[in-house]
Amino acid sequence: MNNFKAIVLSKTGDQFTREVKSIDKSFLIHGDVLVKVDYSDFNYKDGMILKNGGSLVKDYPHIPGIDFAGTVEESKSEKFKAGDKVILTGWRVGEIYYGGYSQYAKVDGNFLVKAPKNISTKHAMAIGTAGFTALLCSFAVQARETILLGEKVNDVLVTGATGGVGSVAVMILSKMGYKVHALTGKKDKTDFLKKLGASVVLERSELEGETRPLDKGIWDCVVDTVGGKVLAKALTYTKPTGIVAACGLTNSFKLETTVMPFIIRGVKLWGINSVDTPMKRREFVWSQAESLIDMKKLDEITEVWSLQKLISSYDKILKGEVAGRVVVDVNQ
Repeated sequence: MNNFKAIVLSKTGDQFTREVKSIDKSFLIHGDVLVKVDYSDFNYKDGMILKNGGSLVKDYPHIPGIDFAGTVEESKSEKFKAGDKVILTGWRVGEIYYGGYSQYAKVDGNFLVKAPKNISTKHAMAIGTAGFTALLCSFAVQARETILLGEKVNDVLVTGATGGVGSVAVMILSKMGYKVHALTGKKDKTDFLKKLGASVVLERSELEGETRPLDKGIWDCVVDTVGGKVLAKALTYTKPTGIVAACGLTNSFKLETTVMPFIIRGVKLWGINSVDTPMKRREFVWSQAESLIDMKKLDEITEVWSLQKLISSYDKILKGEVAGRVVVDVNQ
C-alpha cells in the first residue's frame, strides 16, 4: 500500500489545521525502519500538539503521535528485520520527527524496542508513554528499599490518579504490595480508583492549600504527575528518606518549596524523564510490564479511538476529561 491515511498538521501564519489525509510513503522522510502501525495512543503531550503544536512542533506539515506499536515492513537497521513487532515511545517522535498517528511510520531503528512476546501491540499502546512513565516512577519508589537499602515502603501517594500515568501507577504500586493513596479532583472516580487498587482516595483540594516548610510525615513515597502546589505540598508530607518521583506539570511547571524536606528529612526528589530513557533501561522496563500490569484491568480503563475521533475530541485530555488510557486504532 503506497497510499495510507495519517493525521497531518499544517500551519501558515496564525492558521493552524489538523485533518486526516491520504499520503504516500515518500512523505516519510526520517529514519531507516518502516513500520506498519497497528496502534498509537493519546497522551497529554499529544493533546497539546493537536491543539496548536504546543510549542513542540517546529516544522510543518507534520504527523503527530508520540507513541506507536506495529510490525516492521522494511529495515535498513541491523537491529530489526521485516516481521518484527516493535514499540516506540518518546525520543521526540511526534514532535521533531513524524509520529504514530499514521498507518505507517518511519523512524531511526535506535528508537525502537522489540515488543515482549506476551504483550500485544494493542496492550503495548494501552501502556504507552503513560504506562512506561508509571513503571519508571514505580521503580524509583521501589529503589528506597532496594538500591538505597532503606526501610520498607508502605504508604505511597499518587497525584493526578485518574490520568494516564496516575491510573497505571496505582495499578503497579498496588501490585508491588504498597498501600496506595490516590489523589484526584474527580469526586465521581472513587470506585474507579478502588478497582485499580487504591486503598485510600483523597480529594485534590487537600493538597492545594498553603504550603508549610514541613508538615506531618504521612507518605513514605510519592508519585507526582501534576507538579506545582500539589508537588510542593506533597514534599512536606513525605516521611524521612522518602522518594518523590516527579513526572508531570499539568498543574504548573513552577515549584515553590524550601530545602527543609531534603535536608531535615533526607527526602529525594527524583525527576522522571521517559523521553530519553537509555535503551538498556527501556528494554528492562518493558520486560517487567507483563508481571506488574494487570492487562484485564488495563482493558477496563482503556478506550479505543479512531484518527477522526482524535481530531474532534483532542481537547478532552487538556480539560481533564479523560480517565485511564486511550488507544488509537489508526486503521479504523
